[in-house]
Amino acid sequence: MKRAFVLLTLVALLVAGCAPVRGMPPAPPPSMGTGIDPQTWALVPGGEFLLGQHNHETTIDCDYEVMVTEATNAQYARYLNDALATGTVRIVDDQVVGYYPGDEFHGCDHEEKIEAGEWLHIPLDDPGLRLDFDGSSFTPKPGYENHPMVMVTWFGAKAYCEFYGWRLPTEIEWQKAARGPDGRPFPWGDEIEPNNANFYSSHDLSEKIVGALGDTTPVGFYNGRSYEGYQTLDSASPYGVYDMAGNVWEWAADVYEGAHYRYMRGGSKANYAYNLRVWTRNNAGPDYFGPSAGFRCVRAVTE
Repeated sequence: MKRAFVLLTLVALLVAGCAPVRGMPPAPPPSMGTGIDPQTWALVPGGEFLLGQHNHETTIDCDYEVMVTEATNAQYARYLNDALATGTVRIVDDQVVGYYPGDEFHGCDHEEKIEAGEWLHIPLDDPGLRLDFDGSSFTPKPGYENHPMVMVTWFGAKAYCEFYGWRLPTEIEWQKAARGPDGRPFPWGDEIEPNNANFYSSHDLSEKIVGALGDTTPVGFYNGRSYEGYQTLDSASPYGVYDMAGNVWEWAADVYEGAHYRYMRGGSKANYAYNLRVWTRNNAGPDYFGPSAGFRCVRAVTE
């Protein structure tokens, strides 16, 4: 089931001219190597940091590692092929589904029951999906191999991480990885320029192809390189993590008592610049999927 985003802050986030639109660009995007490896991880040390817009002092007890980029279409295709082979997921009525044990239900106002059972991971019949399926295996659509995986529900993002022994980040873990210890509003610093990130009307290369809404950009695109004359700024977080502002929203792990919604962080290609600040949140039901929703994983520190 498709569910609309519910924005908790700044009601004017999406207007008619910048709301997400289903569908694909008329042609594959040009292939652009960014030099940033999606297989790499960054260390985020435990300790104190400043959380939220009002800089509350918060402590994370343990070190952890976070994916340097958002999970890509190529990575998710490989996962689906392995997960299908092991029976972790299956295909039912043009949907990839998998088991989830359910949430504890409290009967609060507006809370919906998330029962144990098979839940949607990705739809196969939506034109916004950047994967092809030939009846037996998945491949990324040409040109989108290194773009962030989209059209994936919270269940589908969680399943990907856990298949490899990882997990989705909590909101607190996500924010520390994005801003470091000094309370900056954006991963790279205090101000935002059009070539820091992929956001609405940032005039990146994809907007020249598909219009003002643009398209996703390859993960790690904003790393100081020049692409076809478009000069980017190196916009990694203090820990060397890319795309934590813009491109796609990222699912967080938290399941809060009395609420069925799941939260997202980071803003997307369809949002204005001020909504890319690290404290901005968005939420949706865990079975929501859309062209501006993706994820990354965290894991325990490896030796």
